[in-house]
Order: sequence, then structure tokens, then C-alpha cells
Amino acid sequence: MARLVGKVAIVTGGGGGIGAATVKALAAGGASVAVVDIDEAKAADVVADVGAAGGDAIAVGGDLSVEAAAAAAVQATVDRFGRVDILHNNAALTAPDFLSRDTTVPDMALEVWERSVAVNLNSQMLMCKHAIPAMVRTGGGSIINMSSGAAMSADRTRVAYAVAKAGVNTLTMYVAASHGKQGIRANTIVPGLILTDAVKAHLPEEVLADLSKSTLTPYVGQPADVADLVVFLASDESRYITGQLIRIDGGMSVRVP
Repeated sequence: MARLVGKVAIVTGGGGGIGAATVKALAAGGASVAVVDIDEAKAADVVADVGAAGGDAIAVGGDLSVEAAAAAAVQATVDRFGRVDILHNNAALTAPDFLSRDTTVPDMALEVWERSVAVNLNSQMLMCKHAIPAMVRTGGGSIINMSSGAAMSADRTRVAYAVAKAGVNTLTMYVAASHGKQGIRANTIVPGLILTDAVKAHLPEEVLADLSKSTLTPYVGQPADVADLVVFLASDESRYITGQLIRIDGGMSVRVP
């Protein structure tokens, strides 16, 4: 269903996994999409897929933890499509070799902490900072930030990642509170276990099998499940939903282990 005809979206981290699935779902809904990724070649591959399916998209490269890159991504979108209606902040630092260094507080290297916060939190703030004025000029829009179940309950490792994602939750509420009357909605998606390539690379099969037993659904989440939620939150069908943290985890968070 073409729910997003005439709308323009930015998807960060759009070169693969949840981001690529979301780009394709938004384009299928009728939106024009700026695919932003630190690996511009991967973004270009997704753009090619969108074009082959009859959609309209552009690829934009850049490290969004750098403000100039975030500003340039928004400007490139406006230059090409004339407006910004949807921002999906999906970019995150999830490389297995990096996450293996994100351990406990006593063992934390400051450079790991700072880089995690820069990519997982600062990039979302910077994209909001530069997208909000563009949205206000054309009557508002929908911001969909990406958090993590790790921000809602503790584990023995990944403390920097979890703290950064907890910051995203609060950022979303403040954006919603500050700009709601200007027509801007902001919500956070809080995914649980989603079988992306990064997850498969980071977790052994036996760990994935154990985690899948914790879902209340007979299946584990796929990137397309998150993409469908983004499309809903981007559309006018969710016009009265803002400032919310929305879990998508197959019920893992409601069951006592």
C-alpha cells in the first residue's frame, strides 16, 4: 500500500541489515529515500535495488558522528528531493571486533566508550539537529530513532553501547516534547533479537538458539519486521503516537527468564 507517496525519508545506516530493509520498505510505500551510510558503496548498492524496483533513492556517504557530515546528509536530501518528512536514525556501531572491546566498566578503554557514544548517540542527535529545521519548514515530520533492548536491562558486557542507546531513549522524548506543536513526532524503536548479518557474525549459533527460546513467538525477528514498524511510524496512520519507546522483541522483555 502506497502510504508514503510524496514523502521524503532519510535512513542512516541504510547500507545493510535493518537499514537496507527499511529503505526498501519505505520506497515500496511510495517515499523517496536518501540512503546514508559510512560505506557509500553499500548505500549505492541499496539505491540500485530500489531503482530496479521502480523507486527513487540517492546514496550519501559520511561518518554521522561528525556534525559536518550529518548536516551534509540533510542538505543533500533537500537539494535532491526538496524536503525531509521522515528521519530513521538507524546508524550504529555493531562491528563484532569493536563490540568485543566493549566489556565492563573497569576494563573499558576510554576510546571505546567515546567512539560508541559518538556513533550510537551523537549521530542521532546531530541528524535530529539538522533535520528538524527542514521538517519544520514543510509542516513537520516523523523521527524514528533506534535504541536497543540492551538499554532497558543490564548484561555483563556492552556497557558503552547500552548507555549510548539509553541516551537515545531520552533524546527521543525531549525531541517529541520540544517540537510536537511544530508538527514533529519522535518515537524510539527498541528491538530485541533481530537476525541481522551483524548479529549472526557476533553470536555463535548455540547462543542464538538459546536466545530464540526466550521469544514468545514461534520465530525470531527479521530486519523486515523492524522495517514494517518504521513504515507505520513514518505514516499518517501513527499521527497520534509520539514520545514513545516501542519494543519489537517477540515478547522477550515481558517474560521472566
